Amino acid sequence: MKTKGKLSPRQDRIFEYIREFMDDHQFPPTVRDIQAGCEISSTSVVDYNLHILQREGYLRRLPEVSRGIELVGVQRGPKVDMVSVPLVGSIAAGEPLHIPAAGDRLSDEFETLDLPAFLTGGRSNVYGLRVKGDSMIDAFITDGDLVLMEPTSTAEAGDMVAAEIVDMGEVTLKRFFLEGDMVRLQPENASMEPIIVPADRVAVRGRVVGVIRTL
Repeated sequence: MKTKGKLSPRQDRIFEYIREFMDDHQFPPTVRDIQAGCEISSTSVVDYNLHILQREGYLRRLPEVSRGIELVGVQRGPKVDMVSVPLVGSIAAGEPLHIPAAGDRLSDEFETLDLPAFLTGGRSNVYGLRVKGDSMIDAFITDGDLVLMEPTSTAEAGDMVAAEIVDMGEVTLKRFFLEGDMVRLQPENASMEPIIVPADRVAVRGRVVGVIRTL
């Protein structure tokens, strides 16, 4: 059996953070979770230290999987309930982009993602959309992330929604504000302007109930 090597203080902190995160959530952190939790300057530094932790026998990583970290020799908590969430396409955090209609989301053609049930808040009708663009970066949602959507046709001020601009037949991810007879679809990016359109041209298609980071 491979003898585990000695860790630097940073590597020890990363290992302990991963262990504590998995105790709390019952699934592994992403690289960006580790970066934020350990106050590390960049994801490349995290990746370098994870490589050392793997080389020294502390963990295993699944390539191309954002939460593909398994700690070696650490007892996991009780198994959590899982739900299958269909990944039905993409949504633009920028310019509008097409997503499938509600009736099409049950099609077998869509990939599904198994997630801990608590990530969907116990909802059974949640679906996932891959984010395209960077207009929501100040809400820590970046290109390639996955948003979990609850189908709804209504929204409160400030809700993050999939909003359809009806006469365009396209959908965009923004914060929703009803202002008189106009709707402001507000990006979370200080360099971008909101989309302001008459309320009768906007239909809410879903509300964000969770975000899964890709790194």
